[in-house]
Amino acid sequence: MKRRTFLAGLAAVPVAGCGLSGTSSTSTGGTGQVTGEITFQTWSLKPKYTDYVNGVVEAFQKQHRGTTVKWVDQPADGYLAKVMADASAGSLPDVINVPPDLSFPLAKAGQLVNLDESLEDAKAEYLGNAWQAFEIPGKGGCYGFPWYLNTGPIFYNKALFTQAGLDPDKPPTNFKELEEQALKLAGKKIAILGQTPSIADFGLYGVKLFENDKFTFNEPKGVEFAESYKRMYDAGALIPEALTQNYTGAGAKFMAQQTALNSGSAYDLGKFKTDAPSLYANIGITTPITNTGSANMFLHGVSVPKSSKNQATALAFGRFVTNAENQVKFAKLASIFPSTSKGGDDPYFTTEDGTDEARVRVAAAKQLKTAVNYTPVQFSDQMREALLQQLADAMLGKKSPKQALDDAVAECNRLLK
Repeated sequence: MKRRTFLAGLAAVPVAGCGLSGTSSTSTGGTGQVTGEITFQTWSLKPKYTDYVNGVVEAFQKQHRGTTVKWVDQPADGYLAKVMADASAGSLPDVINVPPDLSFPLAKAGQLVNLDESLEDAKAEYLGNAWQAFEIPGKGGCYGFPWYLNTGPIFYNKALFTQAGLDPDKPPTNFKELEEQALKLAGKKIAILGQTPSIADFGLYGVKLFENDKFTFNEPKGVEFAESYKRMYDAGALIPEALTQNYTGAGAKFMAQQTALNSGSAYDLGKFKTDAPSLYANIGITTPITNTGSANMFLHGVSVPKSSKNQATALAFGRFVTNAENQVKFAKLASIFPSTSKGGDDPYFTTEDGTDEARVRVAAAKQLKTAVNYTPVQFSDQMREALLQQLADAMLGKKSPKQALDDAVAECNRLLK
């Protein structure tokens, strides 16, 4: 799953109206009275989640009499540019929906409230790995309330595995097994993958991505990883489209049974059942492929800019929208999981009902407790594009995997400066 595919908006799941209750209060975890007007900006949540967000806003205003929350939603396209333009103009909203990599430049520039300083007791409410994802290396402190998370299983096509002479009940669990099985599938003219690795895949492989204020994924283990993909590509284990910049068709290729394996969300099974019944009949489900023992985690959060003229209310709302009750309700409407410690204890995420969907959801919720946001907060979209281009050059033999990673790291470190 491409990171921006998840971050740019949630899956198209119908939502119902959501009314939350509360009692009047003017208390706050920070300083000052919770009163007055604030603006809350989200990223591509309308129209699918309009009723839900309006319900959260109304509940907060009912609990904190004298407050007004103005909700604005920005489209996915151009969101990064919009946020950075507002930051430059000093006109950021009071509460802003951001992923860790977008919080990084804002926090580094001193524009976000440090939650560890302002709300010392908040950290205990969230999963430690989710809170850590919004910490800024070298600066100290957390600069965003973790909001919604995602991770998922690996889906594979048992029929294609059987066709290649592989045991359909023994899919790859690490990257060595992935290459071994990929080459066997390729021998039968079956591609296993629909995309080249992301920076998070390098992390899953065990590569040191960032150390001492610079990118380091061209270290020997990173080169080893890129070389394995080169071997797979040469054998025909990757589809040609995998080298195309911003290619987003890997999921469609898997559903069309043109690739044998694909990462996904715990909620994809319903789509397979409806849109690809022949695939669903042969679907295999396994844990993420990793050399580290920890799955990858995607997440969003909300941050409070220092420029807010009503920080007490903004902090209270940020904490409210991400509390366990609200997150669980949101997670049940959308393809996401809560980032709060108590949210994951809800029976919806811990109890199976005999269906594959529940089994996958419960397994994904469990693995989130030890999952890692492998993508460094310093890694921007420009850096992602540079890595993809260099990997494409390596796959095509225009340069060696080592040279490709050396060039990618050099460009990422240039962009970092």
